[in-house]
Amino acid sequence: MDEDGLPIVGSGIDLTKVPAIQQKRTVAFLNQFVVHTVQFLNRFSTVCEEKLSALSLRIQQIETTLNILDAKQNNIHEEGLQKTEVVTEDVRTVAKDPRYARYLKMVQVGVPVMAIRNKMISEGLNPDLLETPDAPVPAWGDDGKAEDSSDSESSFSD
Repeated sequence: MDEDGLPIVGSGIDLTKVPAIQQKRTVAFLNQFVVHTVQFLNRFSTVCEEKLSALSLRIQQIETTLNILDAKQNNIHEEGLQKTEVVTEDVRTVAKDPRYARYLKMVQVGVPVMAIRNKMISEGLNPDLLETPDAPVPAWGDDGKAEDSSDSESSFSD
């Protein structure tokens, strides 16, 4: 023993007196470990394959549902276009006129109404139509604004 009271391991031990390790027992433990590891991995693989199969089936169902919804959406969009064409042939409202639609959108977004009205006046549009988006759109010249701009253009040609 050394000064700490611990046994000295090393050259002081006669290895010829130490019994041999039982090889059969070591091989049995090793085989048991390998068998249990392989069984665990086989079960794990089976569970993973089942879950992947279920997930694949679910993805196919979702894709089918999306295709159905896409077809319905296209059908609704086409029907909406057909109805819009019928309505636009009868009466064109302020909300559907591209000249006024952008200003109505500005009102919805929160742009100050006075700024929108001033911009509409500068472009020759009637700002009073902002308050009646379902009213029929006046033809050019019916609201009196387009004629004023044509007069001012002709005054420059003199």
